[in-house]
Amino acid sequence: MSLALAALVAAAAPGSSIAEAMRALDAGRPEQARVMITAAIGEGATGPAVDRLLADLAATEQRWPEATARYQALLVAAPDDAALLRSAGIAALQMGDLNRAQLWLDRAVRLPSADWRAWSARGVAADRRRDWATADRAYAAGLTLAPDNPLLLNNLGWSLLLRGRWQEAASSLTRAARLSPANRRIADNAELARAGVAADLPARRDGESDAAFAARLNDAGVIAFAKGEKGRAIAAFARALEVSDAWFDRAANNLALAEGAGN
Repeated sequence: MSLALAALVAAAAPGSSIAEAMRALDAGRPEQARVMITAAIGEGATGPAVDRLLADLAATEQRWPEATARYQALLVAAPDDAALLRSAGIAALQMGDLNRAQLWLDRAVRLPSADWRAWSARGVAADRRRDWATADRAYAAGLTLAPDNPLLLNNLGWSLLLRGRWQEAASSLTRAARLSPANRRIADNAELARAGVAADLPARRDGESDAAFAARLNDAGVIAFAKGEKGRAIAAFARALEVSDAWFDRAANNLALAEGAGN
């Protein structure tokens, strides 16, 4: 819980319902949080503390349009709250609103209290725009604050995967997987990066579009499959699927064919 939100909780909560709701959200128990927020409102709680909890609850439940709207309303009264700007930026990013996400995250990372989550989200926003220089700066800044955070290392690794920098991606993602061995998503990303290294897949060229890179990956898979290199073909087709939706049908068909072929 941020210091600013803790102060709001202390000021606004009748009894302990708001504080309990915040603890439930922090622990990943949105159902309990919803019950406690409803109880707090029934007890007469109003104001920024309740509004912030409702925004956080919407974000936890992945109701991104509602979360974005609630955070935006809160920012009118607290335009320099780094944690609030970060949360608003992440919600907008999840909703696909890159313009608002970038605006809020840029404001967040300019504040001295910006945390690694804000920098990581700024990196993801830059990745969505294929702005690799900004992504590199954002991830580097985040790693100065949290050098061993597996989620941040995963996002950096995925950014490198998008650029076809397989070896660097594998290094970052393998480290993330080692730090968080139970995280299936990170493990899958690390495996994908290692497959790219082992298969010697094409790297993205400077200024190359997603569609062009995916096309070259698909072509590499076709060639590998024709040569009997099933593992390399599967890795290439899988990466083409990740890079560009424009190649989804063709690469998906090729991947299915390669996976179904005998060894």
